[in-house]
Amino acid sequence: MGAALALARRGLGQVWPNPAVGCVIVADGLPVGRGWTQPGGRPHAETEALARAGARARGATAYVSLEPCCHHGRTPPCTDALIDAGVARVVAAANDPDPRVAGRGMALLAEAGIETECGLMQDEARALNAGFVSRIERGRPWLALKLATTLDGRVATRTGESRWITGEAARRHVHVLRSRYDAIMVGSGTALADDPALTCRIAGLEARSPVRVVVDGGLRLPATSVLAQTAAAVPTWCLTCSSDAGRRQALEALGVEVIDVAATDEGHVDLAAGLAALGARGLTRVLVEGGSGLATRLVAAGLADEALWYRAASLIGGDGLAALGPLGVDAIGRRLGWRRVRIQAIGEDLLETYAVTT
Repeated sequence: MGAALALARRGLGQVWPNPAVGCVIVADGLPVGRGWTQPGGRPHAETEALARAGARARGATAYVSLEPCCHHGRTPPCTDALIDAGVARVVAAANDPDPRVAGRGMALLAEAGIETECGLMQDEARALNAGFVSRIERGRPWLALKLATTLDGRVATRTGESRWITGEAARRHVHVLRSRYDAIMVGSGTALADDPALTCRIAGLEARSPVRVVVDGGLRLPATSVLAQTAAAVPTWCLTCSSDAGRRQALEALGVEVIDVAATDEGHVDLAAGLAALGARGLTRVLVEGGSGLATRLVAAGLADEALWYRAASLIGGDGLAALGPLGVDAIGRRLGWRRVRIQAIGEDLLETYAVTT
């Protein structure tokens, strides 16, 4: 099952709206076929593994990181493929939370005379597909904040200079990180100040650039920006509450998808509604890369699920720009709780991963 989970990770960022699944077919104690969900979400992992196993799948055991699907979509059900192949046993790490499956897949296999087991490495499987689970159970994608700061939590100097706080190794690592997410999200302030490309720019990963999402309540993204000018090549979406038809038409003419969402009383994009709109379009994993205003609003609204914090061994001081703005915490007992998951060295910097405590 560990091998099936490792295979599943290959699909992260490439298979939405489907889950990333891995499958290993074992016969006489030896792996005879393996597969993982292919880009675009199909073929599924089981189909790939069975194709590689061929006739050796008969009487074998299939280890699958998520319960096989049992509904007809663009491809036939994986339960049918496993039954037709004559496998004797199916071990799934976790049930599929999709209401169209949700235990029915394993039940159909059992009805066909196949021995079934579910729950092996379940926690690891649900963590790997936290984005898919989030979209099914909460109606929105899993949200990770990426922060790159000094030791004192600053993202820029008092003049706004921010290149570069972290080292080259950390910056290259961010491009790898991007390839594992369905979308990158920034606020309009960051889009205006930095004019970023938000693509994967490491050899071999160029085709894995995710959807770019700009939270842009006033449709301020210029038609001349890199994001707008490259929207025909890399999907670019704007979440907005603006009714400016002229700006909309200019962006849409370049290939930007403008998505209308509700506004808050302050006239900002309602972030919960925006995430729901992204979930409705199939996104499961979103990486937020800036800026501090957007990160602060997401944290304050309880919409951030984890933080990926690149920390450089340097100081800027209190007159620098903080990674987060005011959160209104007036007592230690009311501070927001996070749990450190891991720490790893990336060149001269540290990458600290935190999960929201519940």
